[in-house]
Amino acid sequence: MGISFGSINSGLPKDIVQQIVEAEKIPINQMEARKGKIENKKALVQQLTSLIENMRGEVLKNKNARSLRELAINTGDATNIAVNADKNIAEPGKYQLEVVQLAQKSSTISNGVEDKDKTYVGVGYIKAVLPNGDKKEIYVDEGSATLSGIAKLINGDSELGMRATVVNDGKDSDEPWRLMLSMSETGDNNKVEFPYLYLVDGEVDIYFDQERPAQDAKIKLDGFEIEVPTNKVTDLIPGVTIDLKKAKPGEEINLEISEDIQKIGGKISSLVDNINNVLKFIKEQNTLDEKTDTSQTLGGDLTLTTIESRIRSAVFTSINTDAGPMRMGDLGITFQRDGLLKFDQPKFEAALSKDYKAVSQTLTGKYSLEGGKSNGFIDILDDTAKILLNQPNGVLTTRKGGLQSQINQIDRQINTRQRHIQQKEEVLKAKFARLEETISRIRGQGAGLAGFAAPPGAMQL
Repeated sequence: MGISFGSINSGLPKDIVQQIVEAEKIPINQMEARKGKIENKKALVQQLTSLIENMRGEVLKNKNARSLRELAINTGDATNIAVNADKNIAEPGKYQLEVVQLAQKSSTISNGVEDKDKTYVGVGYIKAVLPNGDKKEIYVDEGSATLSGIAKLINGDSELGMRATVVNDGKDSDEPWRLMLSMSETGDNNKVEFPYLYLVDGEVDIYFDQERPAQDAKIKLDGFEIEVPTNKVTDLIPGVTIDLKKAKPGEEINLEISEDIQKIGGKISSLVDNINNVLKFIKEQNTLDEKTDTSQTLGGDLTLTTIESRIRSAVFTSINTDAGPMRMGDLGITFQRDGLLKFDQPKFEAALSKDYKAVSQTLTGKYSLEGGKSNGFIDILDDTAKILLNQPNGVLTTRKGGLQSQINQIDRQINTRQRHIQQKEEVLKAKFARLEETISRIRGQGAGLAGFAAPPGAMQL
């Protein structure tokens, strides 16, 4: 009677160890799924953080009355002047300007020669009187005895305070090249004596035959004449820079500096857009139905409720101004039925035109001698952003930290479980290898016993 041990050796499936290992991995797969949901929630918190950061960026651009304001400049004609105003210094106002005379720098030009690089003008020296009254001499040797050579010598000496240029005046076809010297600064105080040229044995005599003296600019402000040393006037009207471009004696320019109502309205429109981006996110997260998986969204999260509540509070808060209590609704910012803000820019600009100071105080707060500064709408938003974003204890910072802590904890559990499975896999492989070996040995022994039990003569041919 034979002994049967089933199929190959043990008769167990070849991948029995892998099947056991895969079964052991089921808890890991569950942890990975849970971790993925937490990571999704963390990504949403990061998205919300970015929206709050963008909102705060707009808040900081308009944090105080100076940063909020914008100035409009109207000259009627940009031909004669160009005007820039520093909004932190300049004040609205109307002025009448007349450009009587432009400032100019001292300059001179020589007679002409045939070739700037080849015409030999002789050797000698250049004698110059410096702006401070000192005298200076520059030697001209044969290697520098051309207009180009002399220009190079002058430009190479910074003490002279002047610039030499070789120009082709286009007037004389036989001798078109001339040496022109110019001072760098304009104004009466920068008048100079130009150098004398003491040159001998040249092919032509070289000398300066035309000169233009330095002079101040002359302008009239509201009928009174004022002299300034340059064509860029910075001290005439506080915070206003005027570039004089063309003199037109007798022609007045009406200059008006005013609050740029439209540009300020655009800045508040941008702020409202960024607030609405936050509110839209909150609305989307809080839109729940039977299919919503709140384990990986922020639906119903207390953080969202806090943010929305603070924004609503900022809109509805009454702000003290010199014109009395005001709310953002008075300036055209109101909530709609869908929970988002609506900005009525024409209404805002009308309020700004009527009482700029009151609108500014509603937005950026009011200073008083007794109580310091009171908060405006933008201050309240900034405080909200700080509470949410501050490191390390801001609401969003803490929320992200808590979620990351959960992720780290799951990672540790997964690593522990994986090490356990790896060790178990190695033990199982060793056990089944020994089992296979044992069963194989028993089968061999069984085959020998079967041979002994065969009938007599079974092995004969």
